[in-house]
Amino acid sequence: MSQLWQHPYVNVFKHFNVSTWKKSTKEGEVAAVMDKSVKGTVYRISGAIPAGNFIQLPKTGSQCLGLTGRYLYLLFRPVPAKYFVAHIDVATQDNLIVRVSFSNLFKEFKSTSTWLQFPFVCNVSGGSVHAYAAVGSRDHTGPAPLSARWTVLCLDLQYILSMYLNRKYSYVKSVRLCANMLVKNVMTSDVLYDPGITFEESKKRGLTSQGIMPMPREMAYPLFKGDNWHDHYDLIRFPTDNNNKMKPFDSIQMTDTQDLSSDSKVLNPKRVPVRTVDVSKCVSERVSMIHKLTSPKEKVRKRAPITTDLPEIGLENLSLARDTDVHVYAHPEDDVLVPRAQEVGADNSHNNFLSNKPSCRTLEPDPILKLKRIVGFGGSTYREAVWSADGTTIVYPCHSVLVAMKVNNGHQRFFLGHTEKISCLSMNSSSSLIASGQTGQMSVVRIWKFRSGECLSMCKTHVHSLSCLSFSQNGNVLCGVGKDGHGKNMIVIWNTSRVTKSREVTVVAKAHTDVDIVQMKIAAFDDTRMVSCGRDNIRLWRVKEGSLRSAPVSLGEYNNIEFTDVSFDVGYRPSQDLEARSIYACSRSGHVFEIDYQKVSLRHVRRLLPTERKSSRGKESFKTGIGINSLCVNETFCVTGSDDGFLRLWPLDFANVYLEAEHEGPVTAVNMSPDGLKILAGTSVGNLGVLDVSTRAYSTMMRSHTARIRGIAVDPYRKHLATVSDDHSIRVWDAETLQQLYDFSTPSECPCAISYHPSRQIFACGFENGVVRVFNVQTTSMLAEHKLHRGKVTGLIYSPSGDNLYSCCSLGSIAVYDASTTDYRVIRALANTAARGEHHGPDAIAISPDSRRVAFVGPSDFTITVVDAKCLDEVLRVDITSMNTTDSSRSVLDSAIKVCFTPSVCGHLLVTTSSNKLLKLDSRTGKLLAEISDIHRSGCSSLAVSDNGKYLATTGDKVIKIWQYGMNLDINFQVFIGHSEKISKILFTPDGLGLLTAGEAIYVWDFLAARPPTPTEGRHLDHSNNESRQIDYSSQHLNLSTSYTDLPRRSPPKPTRQAPDGFIDDLSSIHKFSTDADVESDREEVLVGPELGDYKDSDDESPEVGTMGQEILGKSPNVREHRRQQVPVLTPVKPGPLSPSHVVKKPAAEDRSPPCVHKHFTRRKKIHTIAQRRYIAPPNQAGLKLKSVIGYNGNGRNNMVWQPDYGLFVYTSGCIVIIEDLNNGQQKHLQGHTEEISCLTLQNDCQMLASSSGSFGLSESQICIWDLKLFICKKVISHHEHDIVCLAYSRDDRFLISVGDYQECSLVVWSTTNYDTLSITKTAHPIHDLKWDPFTMNEFASVGANGNLLFWLLDETSSDVCLNVHEADVPEELLQMHHMGAGQVDFTSLVFAGDSTMYAATNHGRVSAWDTRCNTCFMHWEADSTEIGQLVSCGNRLLTGSVGQNVRLWSTVGVGEMRLPGENNSIRVGGLTMEDEMTLDGAICSVSFDDCLEMGIVGTSAGTLWYINWSERTSVRLVSGHMNKVNGLTLTSGGLLSSCADDGSVRVWSVHDREQTLQFQVVDQACTCISFAPDQPAPHESVVSSSESEVILSHRRRDSKLVPYIAAGYSDGTVRMFDVNKAEMVLKMHPHAVAVTAVSFSSDGRMILSGGSDGLIAVSSPTTGMTVRVVGDHKGAVITNIDVTFRQDQDFGISAPLLWLACSADRRVSVWSADWSTDFCELVDWLTFPAPAFAPDGSILEKHDKSQYSTLPPSLAKFSTSEPDIIVYTGYGMNKCLQFYSLSQRKVVRTTSLTQWTLSLDLAKNTTLIAMGASERLLKLMEYSEGSFQDFMGHNDSVNIVKFSEDSKLLFTASYSEIFVWEVQV
Repeated sequence: MSQLWQHPYVNVFKHFNVSTWKKSTKEGEVAAVMDKSVKGTVYRISGAIPAGNFIQLPKTGSQCLGLTGRYLYLLFRPVPAKYFVAHIDVATQDNLIVRVSFSNLFKEFKSTSTWLQFPFVCNVSGGSVHAYAAVGSRDHTGPAPLSARWTVLCLDLQYILSMYLNRKYSYVKSVRLCANMLVKNVMTSDVLYDPGITFEESKKRGLTSQGIMPMPREMAYPLFKGDNWHDHYDLIRFPTDNNNKMKPFDSIQMTDTQDLSSDSKVLNPKRVPVRTVDVSKCVSERVSMIHKLTSPKEKVRKRAPITTDLPEIGLENLSLARDTDVHVYAHPEDDVLVPRAQEVGADNSHNNFLSNKPSCRTLEPDPILKLKRIVGFGGSTYREAVWSADGTTIVYPCHSVLVAMKVNNGHQRFFLGHTEKISCLSMNSSSSLIASGQTGQMSVVRIWKFRSGECLSMCKTHVHSLSCLSFSQNGNVLCGVGKDGHGKNMIVIWNTSRVTKSREVTVVAKAHTDVDIVQMKIAAFDDTRMVSCGRDNIRLWRVKEGSLRSAPVSLGEYNNIEFTDVSFDVGYRPSQDLEARSIYACSRSGHVFEIDYQKVSLRHVRRLLPTERKSSRGKESFKTGIGINSLCVNETFCVTGSDDGFLRLWPLDFANVYLEAEHEGPVTAVNMSPDGLKILAGTSVGNLGVLDVSTRAYSTMMRSHTARIRGIAVDPYRKHLATVSDDHSIRVWDAETLQQLYDFSTPSECPCAISYHPSRQIFACGFENGVVRVFNVQTTSMLAEHKLHRGKVTGLIYSPSGDNLYSCCSLGSIAVYDASTTDYRVIRALANTAARGEHHGPDAIAISPDSRRVAFVGPSDFTITVVDAKCLDEVLRVDITSMNTTDSSRSVLDSAIKVCFTPSVCGHLLVTTSSNKLLKLDSRTGKLLAEISDIHRSGCSSLAVSDNGKYLATTGDKVIKIWQYGMNLDINFQVFIGHSEKISKILFTPDGLGLLTAGEAIYVWDFLAARPPTPTEGRHLDHSNNESRQIDYSSQHLNLSTSYTDLPRRSPPKPTRQAPDGFIDDLSSIHKFSTDADVESDREEVLVGPELGDYKDSDDESPEVGTMGQEILGKSPNVREHRRQQVPVLTPVKPGPLSPSHVVKKPAAEDRSPPCVHKHFTRRKKIHTIAQRRYIAPPNQAGLKLKSVIGYNGNGRNNMVWQPDYGLFVYTSGCIVIIEDLNNGQQKHLQGHTEEISCLTLQNDCQMLASSSGSFGLSESQICIWDLKLFICKKVISHHEHDIVCLAYSRDDRFLISVGDYQECSLVVWSTTNYDTLSITKTAHPIHDLKWDPFTMNEFASVGANGNLLFWLLDETSSDVCLNVHEADVPEELLQMHHMGAGQVDFTSLVFAGDSTMYAATNHGRVSAWDTRCNTCFMHWEADSTEIGQLVSCGNRLLTGSVGQNVRLWSTVGVGEMRLPGENNSIRVGGLTMEDEMTLDGAICSVSFDDCLEMGIVGTSAGTLWYINWSERTSVRLVSGHMNKVNGLTLTSGGLLSSCADDGSVRVWSVHDREQTLQFQVVDQACTCISFAPDQPAPHESVVSSSESEVILSHRRRDSKLVPYIAAGYSDGTVRMFDVNKAEMVLKMHPHAVAVTAVSFSSDGRMILSGGSDGLIAVSSPTTGMTVRVVGDHKGAVITNIDVTFRQDQDFGISAPLLWLACSADRRVSVWSADWSTDFCELVDWLTFPAPAFAPDGSILEKHDKSQYSTLPPSLAKFSTSEPDIIVYTGYGMNKCLQFYSLSQRKVVRTTSLTQWTLSLDLAKNTTLIAMGASERLLKLMEYSEGSFQDFMGHNDSVNIVKFSEDSKLLFTASYSEIFVWEVQV
């Protein structure tokens, strides 16, 4: 709605009435004058200082314009010979405020993340002296010329934000126009206006359809008839495609292409001479631009001569592509000339166009990278590291990234936004806010919301060198210390109390001082008091009356000491007197000072580190003491960190050292957790560690390089990383945990290049002095050393085969070594072969994937040489200067910088050049194939190509670019930021799932290209390639097009493969130790388990890393086959108790896409978690008791159990397990879960039941073990982090297996003795189903995604239990796409059938039969046309249940005979045959049958449980329920309940037995509300007769035993009335044009009252269907409820017998008196309830924004049933409460407080009970006469409906699709 009134444009000055200055403000010399040129009043803004003379809209900074127009038009004229400035504050869709400024004062374009500064070049009139003078001028900026004209400046704000900041435009917040200028008006619009055309011309030439319109009258300048507009005025559009061709770059100035009316621009794009396109210059440092747009070729053409130029790209048509990451693309609605990336030999005889495309093709998925881990600590400072309030997370800086890391598992979150290195940080006591500041010339303070990582505000008060930040205890005050423009220390105090609500931060006080300040902290007991320390001083500060004052502490003889840290004594204790408070300070000399806060004097001075003390590492004694760098104090201890590397824990009297820990370097940061049990320590060598005080155990959380990382290499088999750094160290890391494994120190030499052997645990390292050394990682020994090179090693690489090692140096020598020998014999060395210089390193050499050729730059910088890899003989030489490049005008020759071979699938050699180009050469012939210009602005520092040849990664400008290698998309790359320094190296991980970058730290990225693209709003997807993701659940017809005839099939297909006689595939153990010999063997391959080298011998002294009981399982090209009878005895890895040391969390849930199969459980999305604050009464005092539950959760999987022998019938609804007696219908409820139950499993002895639910919010994943005799929960176990998709008990009930969902892919084996974990395993693919083999011991099988089928053996032969697994070989025929475009094949279900046979079904409807003796498939057939999710087998019968709603019974006689040898095997007659089939109402999600498959119960996704009897061919509905959201409940006194839901259904239930008796269905509409007619007087049936003059209605009273009518409102505005007795619709009315939100019969049943979402209330006759009255008093706000009652009392002033009220979302209640028999209705009372101007989450509510009502708690009103003149109201207000309004007294007589906002409300008749539902899943029962209430749990979502029965003995509640029936016990 906010955009409708702004169309087509907004006259801003007129709308805000600038002339009165009520909604705007002026400052300085601002005056309204008459201008002769424009013949009207304009505003002159003049003054020497632009910042002091301005017009600002709106009036204050806290207000907002809210202008959503894409284009902003400024009608102004610069004052000649003066400077002007304009600021436009624009909001993005992620609520970031960006300032766009332009001025002729700016010399060049500048940008930050929140500020864009564009230089403005004033145009000079043609023919003037200034015009001739400007012809040869280089500098066009400066003051406006004397001939400056009136100008229309058009800014495309959407394009500016998308191109320069990768943000999506939302609205204009404010405009400030500063001196010196004349301004006529400001306009905003979504239309592009052209002043040079008329409306007739634009319509005639087709410009209107392209969005180009003539200038409206209010925006037009006066023009005489016949004159040309452009001869008198200037039109400047920004941006345009010429902004890069005119200097200064990215400037706002007149160009030759501003006129959009030109025919060549819009209608007939001419084939112009192709020109060079250089678009990178208009992009700021961390922002990207389109390089080249491409269009698909129509057909392959013959090769043509090389094209030297490219067509020009129209930059004015670019637009933002998506919400995240940094890219832009051509606007899909415009005609854009689209050239391909320049391919040599392409036929350019025809130009390609994209015309009227709905979208542009971009690199998918978006984003393609996600930052996973950062290895590093510090950067600018090593003094900052803090704890979160819960003691589970540490927060520290890593260069320009703020990192929050979980202590127990190392999981990291990142706060990205700083452009320089972070120098300080601080967090408030509750960890809700965290502040961080960056150093450098652009000192910025960012305030973050800690939980979400959202940046709330930025402060730029300090000029530079921000060094200290401190939050107050409550987070309302922030203190910062930095430097001002004169180099003095500047202290700034900010008020941050409103930063979470309005993002507002104000400066409270500011002080400049010459006193040195190293640390400053705010007192916990008073936000206005601070303490600081520095060289020679400790000062106390106080904010008083807006000023900051200080008082020095008298130090006496200690006045020449350098203080390093200061801390208050204890935390927040307001009751403590000031006299008892102390301040502790430490110094570089080793002294600790205790200061009396009240007296501002020294209390104690102690030297903690005596001069004679030596450290354990033999350091010399310090004559002046060992410096203390940091200290932290709590109520009991003081922690110090000192230069000698010790962290010490002292009592507050410092009598002795309680605990100490020695570190490798000086301890620079110490911090205690809130409970005081853990101490965080940071060192100057980049280490972070945690000391547990209670156990005295020390854990190293992070190790890092302290200088720039030069290179990085990967060991593909052992998953190790090796890095070299300028800190003279070589380090080896574990790629999984990123823990440091080894550290090779070289104090006298600096390593600069490194390469890992492709298969062995060996790496080679090159040094700056030219030495090449080879190290064995496992033995930590040096194998070889060579000193052939004299210069710095710039290239070092192993051949992919591992036979040779190559190196080159900065002086041009190159060498090849024999890597097969132990001493690495030199094969050949050549001098002056490679190009000289260090800029080619660290990867100056490239080798082809087949190990046959080596390429490098040389012998000059202008040539590329390719040599034979064995002997270094030259094979090819390429001179890049002789190529016809696109930029032939360069005066400097282009030189080569980097070379890189692509994988064999591409066959290319990539070369980067000094002119920022990327050349694609044929690796065999050296011929130029393609050229890409401006890949980075400042050059490419590293590049890599993915193994599949589809993606190219480049680094430069401190950013990462991922390119589509073919360069055939409209946008070929994505840009990612994060690094603050130059990136040295980038490479793909060997598995292709990650990316590594090294620079100032190690960055680990998840590479998401393997996942399918995720569609987002506004993006067009080609559904032809994604049909496999479309799951059709609606098919109700049997499809027998290819595999079936009219009769069941009798001859199955022959076996797809025959296993050799006696051949048995073996199992491979998970827990197998590997050696180097395993890797070097070509035939010895490994399926699963730890990679080689993960395990070390017991005598290995290296740190123990990654010893966990979880391993990755799944498909692998390395499969070793074993025989099941020969399973070796292996040493298992037992997980032990669940602890962080044994569990590694998988990546976050959003990192994985859910499987595209129905079988895999995916919980329904919810918003609200369960309330943490609730009041539950004891069972004997509870006012409600759950009596019954209506419905079954059809979203679960295998969540129904039926055991006919025991008469046990169990199913789930939401988070409740229901045990129902099928004989009498009685229910028992097992309550213990808080989230949706996904699956059930029953022990074989039927004594115990296990149920599972996933995690959500603070609720963790649970498995509840229930005792079915006592109906109690015996045990609750938890391990999984997300949902659980499968549970299964073993045959002997000794083991329970739980399977995690796709987000973690874990399998856990539990012992049922004590339910401890026995084994924890992780698979490479999600598991969909798992079953134990009932015919063998401890064996089971699982099926999952991507054709994954695993056979498992639980090995108990050793003392510890371990799992052995074998991955079955699936026939290719089965994995082939069954349907065209069907996608990958997933196994979705399995069942063991005896006789060593197992059946497995797929998502394409095929069933395969497997021999479990050799784990091979011997046949498969098509059993259904859709996914089969359920299989049941018994004897020679097989039952299948599919997503296509089909349940089929098969005869499998003779299937086992197909395994016998021979080619002519066939099934006997009557063998594989479909015996019977039934079609139900939804996808089959659970099945349970008896032992002979004669009868059973089937659950469907429609929420129905069916009883099926095959012999009688009957299907009976046992349990019914909704699967869509229930919107209304209504009851009759006859024991009937009616409900309506989003699926358009109206259902009638019998309350006694919960049977669904009737259902009315309206297709394609949602039923939003419902009401039964009143019983007395009954509704009337009418007999209608008519004459010419009148219509006569006669009424007959209905039988009292008949069920009243039902009125239901629908989303299309209709109201339908149903007759339950006749099961038909008797009336359909359409009283509303919008959705009906409330409906009710009048008290006498004569009228139907209905309210709509537009606020209109219609009064309709149920007899004629006519709308007799429309009430518009509530117009504009949604009607939330209507209530009616009988009331006639003269004391109220009411003359009519009936009362009704209506309540709307704007908190207004209208009370009406009516007598419908006389057509009388009048307003009795009007109630309005106040509310704050902000939502419950703190966001500001716009005054006229109607959409805000949906985000607020609803307004509800009801007539009191016990007090005749009381109306009970609740809604959003200042407080959570119930208000009781008296009609007689006309006021609120009492108020009752609530703990949650209310979603639903109902009052019991003849009692004082009120029932309320809350969004936090709570049901509240209140006795409102006393104000007491109780909370009741059980629902799985927000309780949106509560309804008492007529006798008030029952209470009905609804939460989404669940309907609960409660028995009222009070």
